[in-house]
Amino acid sequence: MNKNDMEIERKFLIYMPDPAYLEQAGEWTRIEQTYLQAPKEFTARVRKRGREGRWVFTQTTKTRISDRSRVEIEREIPEEEYLRLLQQADPERRRVDKTRWCIPWEGFTLEVDIFPFWKDRAILEIELDDEEQRFTLPPQLQIIREVTSDGRYTNSSLARAIPEDPIT
Repeated sequence: MNKNDMEIERKFLIYMPDPAYLEQAGEWTRIEQTYLQAPKEFTARVRKRGREGRWVFTQTTKTRISDRSRVEIEREIPEEEYLRLLQQADPERRRVDKTRWCIPWEGFTLEVDIFPFWKDRAILEIELDDEEQRFTLPPQLQIIREVTSDGRYTNSSLARAIPEDPIT
């Protein structure tokens, strides 16, 4: 396995960030991702990512190694292939739309995903070099709780059902 194929990340449910902070701290992109029918051992998706009419299309497969680690194989594809692969969409999952803010912070890129179905919360992801790597987060991003091990908060699961746990 190529180390570049390994994705190690931690994921947090956070209070909805202040839009002024996001504008000042990072860059955004729109993402539409559709999960494809696939064997249970892995997830497969296609993604349309960009803004202002400039899109990049990718196909990704992920295989879980642990709560924090996955093998991820992603490749850029032409729009025609993306449209063709959409025909293999998993009928049990809806498309996941989000705005992703990428925020440089202390040598990391924080990814804050804002979903249209939540007004009070968002998801923060941070990719790491190893499962035990330490990091701090900016005080403007207030953690509700870590959800790395809570399968309900994977994008694949959000395509099926949206958790509405109280956040107080």
